[in-house]
Amino acid sequence: AASRLRLSGLCFLLQILNILLFAVFARYSPESSPGRCPPQLDCSRRNQDSGFQQPRFRDVHTQVLLSFGLLLAFLGRCGPGSAAISILIVAFAIQWAVLVQGFFNFLLNGKIYVGAQSMVSADSCTAAVLISTGAVLGRVNPVQMLLLALLEVTVCSLNEYLLLSLMGVSDSGRSLTVHTFGAYFGLMVSRVLYQPQKDKRKREERQDTGLQADVFAVLGTIYLWIFWPSFTSATTVPDNAENWAVLNTYFSLVASIIATFILSPVLYEESTPRMVQIQDATLAGMAVMGMAGEMLVTPFGALIAGFLAGLITPLGFRFFTPALQSGLKIQDTCGVHNIHGLPGILGALMGTLLTLLATADTFGDRLELVFPLMAQGSRTVTDQAFIQLSALPVTLLLAALGGCITGAVLKTKVLRSPPDAQYLENTVLWEVKLGNC
Repeated sequence: AASRLRLSGLCFLLQILNILLFAVFARYSPESSPGRCPPQLDCSRRNQDSGFQQPRFRDVHTQVLLSFGLLLAFLGRCGPGSAAISILIVAFAIQWAVLVQGFFNFLLNGKIYVGAQSMVSADSCTAAVLISTGAVLGRVNPVQMLLLALLEVTVCSLNEYLLLSLMGVSDSGRSLTVHTFGAYFGLMVSRVLYQPQKDKRKREERQDTGLQADVFAVLGTIYLWIFWPSFTSATTVPDNAENWAVLNTYFSLVASIIATFILSPVLYEESTPRMVQIQDATLAGMAVMGMAGEMLVTPFGALIAGFLAGLITPLGFRFFTPALQSGLKIQDTCGVHNIHGLPGILGALMGTLLTLLATADTFGDRLELVFPLMAQGSRTVTDQAFIQLSALPVTLLLAALGGCITGAVLKTKVLRSPPDAQYLENTVLWEVKLGNC
């Protein structure tokens, strides 16, 4: 009863806070309204931007809600509860991200103008939160999950503002601001929450995934194949910029799947990979295209990137995950380090290399769309490449600091469940008749 009331009370307080802040600050953007455009805003591209963003917002929101919700529901004991909590996180994080990102990017004359673009950005930040929850899934209660979303959205929005607005980094598919940030933020939270006396029991519980894991992995992977290319290209500019990002994502995806079928039978005793491993390869192949997707000018480059990501993921589960667990005391429930962290870093390094090759001859008119400061002559190719590379340590630093602070907050005694309740924390939201299991 105490756990239910604590979650209910926190949801009530946070929702009232969101309502009050929306009432004071949030207004619809002129791009979302047919009314007269305020003189302070440029509405010349109203129809084009609105028609361009709304279908992408639908696809991005669908993949955030369904794909991540299914991917987080694979634990045998906590499956239904994990899916429910992922929906709770999406419902809260989108509201909070619209406000926090609005103060950074969409604030004008004291008001936040909400449109399709701001909703796409909010969904991206929500995806980073869902990635982080994969590192601590099954080890925290719903109240802690909600507070993690509250704190991470704030730090994630700050990181995105620093990289994209102040530094001028090109990261349209969010290799850094979503995949890398979300993975290492969650890993630092997991490290702070490490409790030796409970890890053995939790490991044994997580190992029993069974048929449920494969069923959810099949559904989640299908949704990823359908909707993630829209996520990769959601923040690219209109016209021809979308084509490269979408096509490169598909080429990377198919190569990563093949790489998993090549390497998994070598590392494990199974003749073919399990569906969960194919799901991991799908995510890795898409994560690596976050920064480089709109920069790659040839299909074979995307195939190489996806193939490398598909090799990194099973190698990470085979070698890096045990090292993190035994050496650094980091419990990574869903393996976000191998699925999002390492491919995200690979994508950032590849984006830096491709920046050095960005010229008017290779990019044509697209140079102004991808690197506007370079096209205007404000930056040289070397300067832009250095900025792209420096964005990686900035992201890792903010993710580490934010994760440590968030972990310290979640570790406070008042937020922790009693031992018995923590073991059956799924019953906070779901009553399961054990006789029918």
